[in-house]
Amino acid sequence: MRRTVIAGNWKMNMTPKATKAFIEELAPMVRGLDGCDIVLCVPYVDIAAAVEAAKGTNIHIGAENVHFAKSGAYTGEVSAEMLTEIGTEYVVIGHSERRQYFGETDETVNLRTKAALAAGLKVILCLGEVKEQRLAGITDEVVAMQTKLDLAGVGAEELKNVIIAYEPVWAIGTGLTATPEQADETCGVIRRTVASLYGDTAAEEMTIQYGGSMNDANCKELLAKTNVDGGLIGGASLKTDKFTTIVRAAN
Repeated sequence: MRRTVIAGNWKMNMTPKATKAFIEELAPMVRGLDGCDIVLCVPYVDIAAAVEAAKGTNIHIGAENVHFAKSGAYTGEVSAEMLTEIGTEYVVIGHSERRQYFGETDETVNLRTKAALAAGLKVILCLGEVKEQRLAGITDEVVAMQTKLDLAGVGAEELKNVIIAYEPVWAIGTGLTATPEQADETCGVIRRTVASLYGDTAAEEMTIQYGGSMNDANCKELLAKTNVDGGLIGGASLKTDKFTTIVRAAN
């Protein structure tokens, strides 16, 4: 039985002080809502404060990126071991903003994914098509290719610690959202691709989130779809009331 996972992606928002206050406000609002896993993926500088504030709650903490090397001359980067040592459980890899602004490729996404898994992190692996690919009618081919490339060399046991977040790039931060039917259809393509690589059981057990501007107004309809097992939430994860509404919809 696959788990529903509601994960907030804070992007470049919140200071450590604001993080502490946010989690202290959120924790009682989501207490007892155990029908889904609740994750906050926060900026590096906020992780220590988030881990401390989340102790004794049902909130898990993740990072927004990770480097593929264990150590070395990579100024400004953070390794998987650095993250696990301070209590990080999850990490977002391959977000469209990383691909668009920082030169992330399927090759580097794959390297980061394998490094994170080797260190014991749970990976939220992001993929999705741009607007031109959607309009050209090649969405299925694009997400299938990304799934295969990003998971290359990931073993069947390691796959159990991978969540795939389908995020149509044209819906990220634009206010546009894939229809529930589009989200379900494309998440289904991803699931079938995973099945072709790892078998039907692995595919059925995999959590596949929708990550294109899910919010408190559209979450219920999206989460009702068969192949949508949660959400990777952007702007709505910065407001405790909106985020709680999404968590409640997943319970």
